[in-house]
Amino acid sequence: MKRIFVVCLYIFDNMKPEDVGLSSELQFFKTKDAVKETPRVTYTTIYKCDDFSLCIFFLPATAVIPLHNHPGMTVFSKLLLGTMHIKSYDWVDPPRTDGPDTPTQLRLAKLEADSVLTAPCNTSVLYPTAGGNIHQFTAITPCAVLDVLGPPYSKEDGRDCSYYKDFPHTALSNGEMEVKREEGKRYAWLEETEVPENSKMDGIEYLGPQGLQVARTATGLWKF
Repeated sequence: MKRIFVVCLYIFDNMKPEDVGLSSELQFFKTKDAVKETPRVTYTTIYKCDDFSLCIFFLPATAVIPLHNHPGMTVFSKLLLGTMHIKSYDWVDPPRTDGPDTPTQLRLAKLEADSVLTAPCNTSVLYPTAGGNIHQFTAITPCAVLDVLGPPYSKEDGRDCSYYKDFPHTALSNGEMEVKREEGKRYAWLEETEVPENSKMDGIEYLGPQGLQVARTATGLWKF
């Protein structure tokens, strides 16, 4: 399993836009100015099965994929083109079932990433409970992001997508909660929200190369 994982990561790190039929010469990536209306994210699905899905997300400048989670999932994200800001969190503790809820269902999370990435760059990997499972993408320039999600979202299997708002880590109204804080780490309170308006995406047909090696590798990664 570890060997397959390393091979998949190596392939993703070396992937180029041309491998999925993209180029920086396309008009979408030459448009540096943000559109006047709220920019919508577009996505295309290269491959999907019960074990994983392989998708590309296209973000115009200033477009946002809001803060959301990936329950029980491992995700490889590869920025193919553009520059974007990524913010990600992991829960400090699992949900409490034996005590009172905090006001408005706030949960404490540890900031895992708050940085700007520019393609080409290494692949980001998140895990069910580590690596920044709850993340947000904000496009600084037009971007293309390749994602492999394993297993994919499935409401029937308990892997529905949830969205969050983040707040500075401050004392709650009912008193300060004691937290084992790691030195040098930043924290925030996350509150689950309704599905944001800017989370709506437009789907398009995938017209790039077929039979991608990355798809075959991903099949091996999640069928074990």
